[in-house]
Amino acid sequence: MAKQRTGRNVHGILLLNKPVGISSNAALQRVKRLFQARKAGHTGSLDNLASGLLPICLGEATKLSGFLLNADKHYQAEFTLGVTTTTGDASGSVKQTRPLIGITNGKINAVMESFLGPIQQIPPMYSAIKQQGQALYKLAHQGKVVERPARSITIYAMSVQQWVENRLSVKVHCSKGTYIRTLAEDFGEALGCGAYVSALHRTGVGDYCNMLTFEMLTKQPDFENLDSLLLPMHTALSNWTDVLLTEELAYYVQQGQAIQLPQAPTSGLVKLFVGNKARLGSFIGIGYVLDDGRIAPRRLINAN
Repeated sequence: MAKQRTGRNVHGILLLNKPVGISSNAALQRVKRLFQARKAGHTGSLDNLASGLLPICLGEATKLSGFLLNADKHYQAEFTLGVTTTTGDASGSVKQTRPLIGITNGKINAVMESFLGPIQQIPPMYSAIKQQGQALYKLAHQGKVVERPARSITIYAMSVQQWVENRLSVKVHCSKGTYIRTLAEDFGEALGCGAYVSALHRTGVGDYCNMLTFEMLTKQPDFENLDSLLLPMHTALSNWTDVLLTEELAYYVQQGQAIQLPQAPTSGLVKLFVGNKARLGSFIGIGYVLDDGRIAPRRLINAN
């Protein structure tokens, strides 16, 4: 017999500032308990040693989590130069130390510029990527190293904020799938001294940047106040076109039928609302434009 879900039907997106020292899943479970939510999921893990923005989708918002996974990411990182570790971050043991010979501001800026744009990146062994059904980090804990195909990522921006001794404070704007640990290692090798990530804080996911701490959440006196901290589900799709439907057209869409709409977008994915030009009403999901111009449902939301 399937286990029946318990908890509240609460829907929305929480922008959590995950603290250092706990896993993304542990943070998710704590949020789920605080809200007593029936269903919840996070969008893009942060390592235990990393802090920062972890969008958590509650209820029907979990249907949109994949779109946040695909969003650009913004990070504030600290690279320690002249040292490499087994994991690429501070959790590993030191593999090698090298002197910082000939490292100047000019060389650092030149190397950073060489990483801008589309590049190939080999995922680290200490990652959750699965190979033949087994997570790479489990193989790494066994002392095994396997071939990993390179992935295409994009570094949109990378700049130095501060350089003190061998610690470099770096700001990074990158595409989904970017491993900052690997970026630090590759950057260090390009400099000729090696490097690892000694601190990491995610400052943005897509258009999201403001965050709430667990302390702020636990201070809320009741569920009404907690729920008021959630962002509407459609904010996960901020750059998409809004399409307003009448109640009648919304009915047909919710029955799985494509509808014809005057002055509708000619292609792509759209956000579907029931409302009018003066006021957006209920968000009912995602639609896509067919070749004949009709709008068909792609993923519908049931927040009742």
